[in-house]
Amino acid sequence: MTFLQVKTHTYRFLIFGLLVILLSCNSKTSDIGLNISSENPIEHKIDSIISKMSLDEKIGQTAQRGKSSRVKELPKDLKEAVRNGHIGSFLNIMNKKDAKELQRIAVEESPSKIPLIFARDVIHGFKTIFPIPLGQAASFNPSLVKEGSRIAAIEASTYGIRWTFAPMIDIARDPRWGRIAESAGEDPYLTSKMAEAYVKGFQGDDLSSPTSLAACAKHFIGYGAAEGGRDYNTANINDNLLHNVYLKPFKTAVDAGSATFMTSFNDLNGVPASANSYILKDILREKWGFDGFVVSDWNSIIEMVNHGFAKDQKEAAEKSINAMLDMEMTSTSYQDHLKELIDESKFSEKELDEIVRNILRIKFRLGLFDNPYFDPNDSILYDKNHLLSAQNTAEESITLLKNENKILPIDAKKKIAIIGPLADAPHEQLGTWTFDGEKDHSITPLQAFKGDNNYMINYSKGLSYSRDKSDTEFDSAINVAKSSDVILFFAGEEAILSGEAHSRADINLPGAQEELIKELHKTGKPIILILMAGRPITLGNILDKVDAVLMAWHPGTMGGPALKNVITGVVSPSGKLPVSWPKVVGQIPIHYNHKNTGRPVVPEEFVHMDSIPIRAWQSSLGNTSHYLDAGFLPEYPFGYGLSYSTFKYSDISISSSNPKIGDIITVKVLVTNTGDVKAKETVQLYFRDLVGSLTRPVKELLRFEKIALNSGESKQFVFSFSTDDLSFYGLDKKWVTEPGDFKLWVATHALDESNELNFVLK
Repeated sequence: MTFLQVKTHTYRFLIFGLLVILLSCNSKTSDIGLNISSENPIEHKIDSIISKMSLDEKIGQTAQRGKSSRVKELPKDLKEAVRNGHIGSFLNIMNKKDAKELQRIAVEESPSKIPLIFARDVIHGFKTIFPIPLGQAASFNPSLVKEGSRIAAIEASTYGIRWTFAPMIDIARDPRWGRIAESAGEDPYLTSKMAEAYVKGFQGDDLSSPTSLAACAKHFIGYGAAEGGRDYNTANINDNLLHNVYLKPFKTAVDAGSATFMTSFNDLNGVPASANSYILKDILREKWGFDGFVVSDWNSIIEMVNHGFAKDQKEAAEKSINAMLDMEMTSTSYQDHLKELIDESKFSEKELDEIVRNILRIKFRLGLFDNPYFDPNDSILYDKNHLLSAQNTAEESITLLKNENKILPIDAKKKIAIIGPLADAPHEQLGTWTFDGEKDHSITPLQAFKGDNNYMINYSKGLSYSRDKSDTEFDSAINVAKSSDVILFFAGEEAILSGEAHSRADINLPGAQEELIKELHKTGKPIILILMAGRPITLGNILDKVDAVLMAWHPGTMGGPALKNVITGVVSPSGKLPVSWPKVVGQIPIHYNHKNTGRPVVPEEFVHMDSIPIRAWQSSLGNTSHYLDAGFLPEYPFGYGLSYSTFKYSDISISSSNPKIGDIITVKVLVTNTGDVKAKETVQLYFRDLVGSLTRPVKELLRFEKIALNSGESKQFVFSFSTDDLSFYGLDKKWVTEPGDFKLWVATHALDESNELNFVLK
């Protein structure tokens, strides 16, 4: 090689290297700081696809469409839209033939051959229905929740579904809100643990597996703080509360690898979530590094016109797309207006490329480019192991709230009256948001008891359904009660009374259920009240009329066998409340992790209104924060739940009473089952930061662990945590752990202060 040839070769090499560097710099995947390696082969594939896509195709990827269930054949215009690359995702396509045909058109006939994602609300099971999420949270067992969502993914993927609109991880402090049923309750730590379990269960170990579903953390954010518990309503959450409570589960979902997020319907502090750059860009993308895509909730973009945040759908599209909301569910503002917005320089095609990149990235991670089709294997539906898992989860979610004179468990020798509108209601026990659950596969409590010859059962419905106000069947129910030894009264709400758009101002038992319970009480027979509902039910009118209360939530497909096992003592109840249970609606919102006031309640100084003398001299009656009629306590606190056994906590210790910031702190407790039966106990660790630069909650859940103990068995629980776990989002908009005095409680519920530890953080 001559000198000239060597020199030319060297120049070419240097120029090539310079081009690689420049291309690498220009191939960053986002203008807002996402850290995605330009060497990632998926990113290079995405670059190649986007470079060949027309503007119409790019806009098409942002469109999610559905097909009416009333239309039997696929409309020609729908197929043509897929053929032209104008649709990126479908929801609610439940005909397997239709799903396969739409996917075939997309990957074989569309210009860029980009596969579709088929989505569905798979919330707490697909065919095998598990307890509602609020009930699953009551299990305090994330491993069961992970297992249940894995089963849901395995079943749903046989229909081509690869994306679920779950988990819902809104913090919910208002049981009037219908969607509290879909939540994990009021606590950010418990909800975070459930969020992680759901995401990892749905997505599995490998998102590209044909049985994995892309999770969708929703609703981002503040939906559970809807004013008055009225669905879709405004949410006002200051920045301190937003970061310290409401955002925590969503950060956990990002860390767990949630593929997608969904925005909420509500406005947050005046800015609708679907166009809120602060939460979508500043927090989700920049601070947390989320690199999946964000979908709107149903029509939530165009609903910003109703909010008064956009004058028309074009402006709504402009505000949402500039906030980096990637995909529009069902409405068509992006499809109708993005071209025009780009022409007017209100958005750029380069920015649209980043939106498309986010969507394609998840399609690649799902393995859809390599394997766009699915195996329609129905044999896995209702698999015996799936049903067993659903039953186990239901058993662990059932929460015993009252058990006077140890009426539970019941003796097989007793004659049992089964009464109530929820005793044999296979559809209702499935609960809210179960589009694909089938009542014919439900086993009800009545069926479970009648299928066991060891029990003598008398049955009367008493009321036809939960809202029934007729007393025409009362006499039958009373006669059945009189001829029995004990009454199992199955009460609550039909499934339709909770969930989206099903908020209630009065959360007493609906219909004439209370009246029937009062009449049954007159028989003198003990009453065991079993509740099936999507929310806590205020029981003040009838609590003194019943001897025991079991909260079964809506327990799902295997609710009957699960309840029978708990009622008869085959299984000891181990559920714990994931939400504070109010005495009356007037206490709402009520949650254990509230702030203190300058005049906190002194229990011994509380004066009930019935104790105030007539024409009493005007006073402040103790000068503390309380209600004259309802007092200051819930009916039942967060974390509460009884057992058929008893447990002793002893040998409680902390690794250091003077730890330093940065240390790992360990708390140990010996727990002994002092009862006669095997049972599970959930040990809860709470803390309080006594003095802070911002006021801190009176108590916060720090850790929990659930374990089974045989009668007489002891086990040492060890809780370890970092001082970072004591941090909070401060006035300077940074997370800080401040030195000072702290309290810890090893407790059975949020109000249990019998085992207190103190330490001073240096």
